[in-house]
Amino acid sequence: MKTFADLNFPGRMIAVEGLDGSGKSTQIYLLKRWLELQGVKVFFSEWNSSTLVKNATSKGKKRELLTPMTFSLIHATDFADRYERQLVPLLRAGYVVLCDRYIFTAFARDTVRGCLPEWVRGIYSYAALPDLVFFFNAKLEVSLQRILEGRPELKYFEAGMDLKLSRDPYESFRIFQGRLLEQYLAMSTEFNFLVIDANQAVEAQQSVVRQLVANKLDLTKYIVVKP
Repeated sequence: MKTFADLNFPGRMIAVEGLDGSGKSTQIYLLKRWLELQGVKVFFSEWNSSTLVKNATSKGKKRELLTPMTFSLIHATDFADRYERQLVPLLRAGYVVLCDRYIFTAFARDTVRGCLPEWVRGIYSYAALPDLVFFFNAKLEVSLQRILEGRPELKYFEAGMDLKLSRDPYESFRIFQGRLLEQYLAMSTEFNFLVIDANQAVEAQQSVVRQLVANKLDLTKYIVVKP
């Protein structure tokens, strides 16, 4: 699989991956603000955000109607819609596109839920790889604590309760997210993830992220030229 740079797209894509509660969303938001302040043309997209299928996904989750394969196909439809309508056009227009989760989320989650890895990867075989992928590697207890600081309880699918791993949502979370972590670590070498220690302070992580982005991308190419 080739990156967007390999395919000679003018723009560049940066994606973040990590367990729920790893802090990846905070880090990509801070990166977005930093790039914007420098005048860089930036677009942000997040997993499962297409208006085409978002409502269907929400209803399916609430009623617990989604099988692993249905779950996979709905997310694949969401991704395909955003890829065609948002990501590719903006990369062709020379934007820096930031993605909060990319196809690696599907590779990890769908496989842990029982879908065949070859089948899952085949669904996304048309998609080019991001030019930079940050993986925020946090300890399970740290991730769990961060989630519970923001709300009183875990979400059903977030904790992997649909897999019947444990009746205790906290134990189910540890088992489910632990399996996801194994998948991510296996992919980290294959896809050249830039692994960030997500147990550190937010500011320390962001400093590393900004330095890596500045070193690996010539940001002056993506700055908006004012008349």
